[in-house]
Amino acid sequence: MNIPSTHAEIDALLDQMADSIRSQLAGRQPLLIGIHTGGVWVAKALAQRLGEDFFDGPLGTLNIAYYRDDFTRIGMHPQVTPSDLPFSVDDRHLLLVDDVFYSGRTTRAALNEIFDYGRPASVTLAVLVERDGRQLPIRPDIAGVSIELPEKQQIKLHNTGGLHLKLKSTEAENAE
Repeated sequence: MNIPSTHAEIDALLDQMADSIRSQLAGRQPLLIGIHTGGVWVAKALAQRLGEDFFDGPLGTLNIAYYRDDFTRIGMHPQVTPSDLPFSVDDRHLLLVDDVFYSGRTTRAALNEIFDYGRPASVTLAVLVERDGRQLPIRPDIAGVSIELPEKQQIKLHNTGGLHLKLKSTEAENAE
């Protein structure tokens, strides 16, 4: 499996995603929401490509830590930053952005939090990477790339000198 990992490959995916977003949401004046942390990075990159006139407000951010369904198993990260939605979501079209879509559970948690803020007209989900392994009946509307990975591998977005993806084996962590 060839994983897009270079800055040029990630830029090409982001350009492709921006084109899809433009065609699906043109004229709707959507609000942009990124899921911490990688989704915020991707949302910022998309906002640069689409221009500030495309969105009808500043970037909103969600930290879904309190909405996760595995909270009791994995515990709370010691430095949870609050969500910031500096706009009303009622009757608005939202573009929800994440870095990697896997099981659907992060998206479910994000939707739960959004609906605590109000009732949007629609939510479009855009992700940089959609990987196999869905556990819930949720799927992205826009994906930069769809990949299949062995169960023991993860893909993670990093932002050091630009966005890039890295594969990681979970076997080493489980052996410790």
